[in-house]
Amino acid sequence: MAAAELRGAAKGPARLDWELMPLEGVGPLCFGMRIAEVAAVLPGMTELRRFQADPSFQETVGVEFGTGRAEPAVYAYFVDGRLFCVAGDAIHGPQVTLWGRELTACVPADLERFLLHAHGCGVLDVSYGPRGNPGVNGLGLVVRVQEAASGVVTRPVMVGRTWADRCTDDWEGAIPECEWVGRLWPQPGEKGSWPPPGYKTHWGGWQPPF
Repeated sequence: MAAAELRGAAKGPARLDWELMPLEGVGPLCFGMRIAEVAAVLPGMTELRRFQADPSFQETVGVEFGTGRAEPAVYAYFVDGRLFCVAGDAIHGPQVTLWGRELTACVPADLERFLLHAHGCGVLDVSYGPRGNPGVNGLGLVVRVQEAASGVVTRPVMVGRTWADRCTDDWEGAIPECEWVGRLWPQPGEKGSWPPPGYKTHWGGWQPPF
């Protein structure tokens, strides 16, 4: 499928438009908000469920917000009751933009070229985590991928200033474990996922919620 067709097929109807305010918030959400405050500013969404977001940190709570059709749109993560991380669903979530550039439901290679061009021009300092996901610690931004009916598309994961240090590092950063599970960043000729089949995790009885 061509890049333009892939992007078009992944975009759901009536998608909200959110601007990323690096390290401060995204759309109507500000890092540091409490759960009730987040719920109050998400138009047309309701809380679908709460879950433990990381097997190593029981205090990290994930809240899935979705539309009236129970379609997940936004994942909000809280520690000590405060919002520190937000991830948008690639299919039903808001279209997140940075400086006018769309980050949601994009062809991974296209968005990676944008980031690397900005890196080459000295605008961004792009880095890659151990599992190959690109991001910018200085913006509190990591780009992940998600399976869609049309193919693999991008989904942004964002953290606040306090948690941005090494956020692209999927081993040592603050982003919850559950956000790293699933398809790896696409590489030519590869279709990997994490954890790979047969890999022994340290999760005990915890299972990723996705």
